[in-house]
Amino acid sequence: MSSTRIDTDLVRNLPKAVLHDHLDGGLRPATVVELAREVGHTLPTTDPDELAAWYYEAANSGDLVRYIATFEHTLAVMQTREGLLRTAEEYVLDLAADGVVYAEVRYAPELNTNGGLTMREVVETVQEGLAAGMAKAAAAGTPVRVGTLLCGMRMFDRVQEAAELAVAYRDAGVVGFDIAGAEDGFPPADHLAAFELLRRESVPFTIHAGEAHGLPSIHQALQVCGAQRIGHGVRITEDIPDLAAGKLGRLASWVRDRRIALEMCPTSNLQTGCATSIAEHPITALKDLGFRVTLNTDNRLVSGTTMTREMSLLVEQAGWTVEDLRTVTVNAVKSAFIPFDERKALIEEVVLPGYAAAL
Repeated sequence: MSSTRIDTDLVRNLPKAVLHDHLDGGLRPATVVELAREVGHTLPTTDPDELAAWYYEAANSGDLVRYIATFEHTLAVMQTREGLLRTAEEYVLDLAADGVVYAEVRYAPELNTNGGLTMREVVETVQEGLAAGMAKAAAAGTPVRVGTLLCGMRMFDRVQEAAELAVAYRDAGVVGFDIAGAEDGFPPADHLAAFELLRRESVPFTIHAGEAHGLPSIHQALQVCGAQRIGHGVRITEDIPDLAAGKLGRLASWVRDRRIALEMCPTSNLQTGCATSIAEHPITALKDLGFRVTLNTDNRLVSGTTMTREMSLLVEQAGWTVEDLRTVTVNAVKSAFIPFDERKALIEEVVLPGYAAAL
């Protein structure tokens, strides 16, 4: 076990990788206020600090549906080209400032079409904003590689269209696909045709599963739809009756033995009622059992968090070491939806040297 003293400054300077982070859940409060004023949208408050507090308090309901409802205000300011360009660029710069070296940002283009943009225009505009952010971050000496996951909203009827866009833009910054939204009552197999298209076209995808619904959702995502990763997956523990003993059921064994990454989001999981505390969040037990767990923010504004904060909470409340933080970072890069040579170079040239300097 490492004897390295871990403080916030050390954690902030560590290289980080995030696979599960929503664009519309990570806006700067001041940006929401300014853009809302421009488009005439009414907010709960026009004070940025008060707005940040409102988001955090509203999200702490213990209910996924109410958690998702907080996105009304961020989405309202992401319906124009100008709004999308700004939020995408700032998204990258905020990650770079947090020490993130690789990220996959996800969003559902269909949710940004209320102002007249087509889904294709949304995708192209977001990619333009992300590219501008990456260029600025690199120029500032804090390079970050950001790939895009396009989402289909599982409770609506445009999932197939979003999947087709993922295929169309896979050589233009889009690295994969996901379905998001209310999980309970909207099983992954409802969109099997979309996943079959993605498999035929060799486009990787993850699926939100095992958050608001349990093992059947995870099983269907993996064994019916063919997901390569699981978004959240916290309820895989329902197939591990005794976490301390580590006796795995068949589905849990499948996930661990085939190195299927779990995109775990501790703070978000507390807010939606999937976990009771950071100390008891399953990410620690699953890590110790050899699962390929990754650490993520989910929605930085809504959850009032950053990767530095998520790491620090696990250090302070779950006893994590620098080696543990390195493990989940390497896990994330290994499971990224980018080519093997890029993943290998990122691990060997950026991640491992960054952690070696901290040990």
